[in-house]
Amino acid sequence: MEPLPSPVLPAGVRARVLRGINGLDIHLLEAGHEQPNRPAVLLLHGFPELAYSWRKVLPALAAAGYHAIAPDQRGYGRTTGWDADYDGDLAGFRFMNLLRDAIGVLFALGHRTAEAVVGHDFGASVAAYAALVRPDIFKRLVLMSAPFSGPPSVAFGEAPVAKGPDIHAALAALARPRKHYQWYYSTRPANQNMWKARQGVHDFLRAYYHHKSADWKANKPFELKGWTADELAKMPTYYIMDLADGMAETVAKEMPSPAEVAGNKWLPDSELKIYSDEYQRNGFQGGLNWYRVRTSGRANGELEVFSGRTIDVPATFISGRSDWGIYQSPGAIEKMQKSACTQMREIHLIEGAGHWVQQEKSDEVNRLLLGFLTASR
Repeated sequence: MEPLPSPVLPAGVRARVLRGINGLDIHLLEAGHEQPNRPAVLLLHGFPELAYSWRKVLPALAAAGYHAIAPDQRGYGRTTGWDADYDGDLAGFRFMNLLRDAIGVLFALGHRTAEAVVGHDFGASVAAYAALVRPDIFKRLVLMSAPFSGPPSVAFGEAPVAKGPDIHAALAALARPRKHYQWYYSTRPANQNMWKARQGVHDFLRAYYHHKSADWKANKPFELKGWTADELAKMPTYYIMDLADGMAETVAKEMPSPAEVAGNKWLPDSELKIYSDEYQRNGFQGGLNWYRVRTSGRANGELEVFSGRTIDVPATFISGRSDWGIYQSPGAIEKMQKSACTQMREIHLIEGAGHWVQQEKSDEVNRLLLGFLTASR
């Protein structure tokens, strides 16, 4: 697979492929690569995104003296060597193996340490475990849009752990039957529903990004009282879907108008086409496999090894004020502040941004990111 061509990239950003990294050929974008011995900052994207999601952040980091690195993670974009078969082996998508991918990229580029690891959306989980497990490599942590509440815990004492009610049955039994998007993403039909969407991949992504952005004016998130069907059902349908709909049908109902598309400055159609071309070629199964690992719990055993361990490097959190991702796991942001991260410096909620904060409000994200890197030295 050839790297992204330079005409579609910002000035000073180049694309390349690193061969033989933990069984993958990893496609990445980088800036600040011209000068040797610069400190590294590693940027990890989420779903359904790409290294390209950091196109507005890479040049700012380079201008501040860093070697900024953003890989297409396992399952995404022009990175190859992963299994796209739903019936294939999910072991490669375990969080510890995703972390191994990230360390492989860093070392292959000649860095033994990174000044910071920055993760957005599902990339925040990999970034958090990077800082938790290898603080000797990853000196600082920046989480975006997805709070980290700590590793899964091991039961203490001999009393059996009480199981809570079946949240999926409870959601389905609501007067307006619903389902949780992460468990939907773990089903066999999810990939085909989005990849072969009636509206096409490009319009599917346009509606998906719009629905979760501050441009969709109904995104007015608030803290939920708990993990109950009635509380979860207060979230928009991109998180708690109508039971009968796939994600393609869900977001089609919120497709922006032609005028709204034409007026979109943070993701014009020419930039959205980078995403839609990649997903048209690959489908979505690679990214969906991350959800399957999470919802199945099959990797919990190795993560429970870190039960009770905290992230002790300097950390900060950046999100859009219109981002429901902050609250989709009730109590997570409070746990992140009070127990999971012992040096969580600040929580920044940016006005006028939704879930795609580093794209919607890149100037403010860059200001906060560089300010944190400077202040936490």
